[in-house]
Amino acid sequence: MDSTTTDHHKQMKYCTTRLPYRQGRELKAVKVYTVASESRHLLVFGVPRINLQGNLKAKLQCFGKLQSCACITSEMATKMELEAFTDVFAVQFERHEVARRAKRQLDAKHFYGGTLHISYAPERETQQELREKLLKRSQEVAIRTRRNHTDYKDKG
Repeated sequence: MDSTTTDHHKQMKYCTTRLPYRQGRELKAVKVYTVASESRHLLVFGVPRINLQGNLKAKLQCFGKLQSCACITSEMATKMELEAFTDVFAVQFERHEVARRAKRQLDAKHFYGGTLHISYAPERETQQELREKLLKRSQEVAIRTRRNHTDYKDKG
């Protein structure tokens, strides 16, 4: 899938209008992800440009198996404005769950003096990967529906 817009990679402002009991300890940017917009492909912005690819790779491998980790700063610089003296990396994990956990854990965290911004990159998926992802999700929903239906019957 090739997309010309990069608006979904821009970092959002934190939500400051939540009621205190819903706020939590850390401010969060509120964004909803659909099955199609989540991906095994991530873009990691804000990595200081001091040859940290190996360090970033080691940090990401703590979450699970990586398929690739490549610097794409020059490619992204033509599409959007980037923070000065930072690199952008395209990362691909083997599983969606691992990518989701890595994004949640590392987004807005400090890394060698820079603050990481991590976004999903569904535009880097092939059509086959998208088909597999949607098929897997529909199977998961069917399993949960059957399980909930049998639980409901057992209680009633």
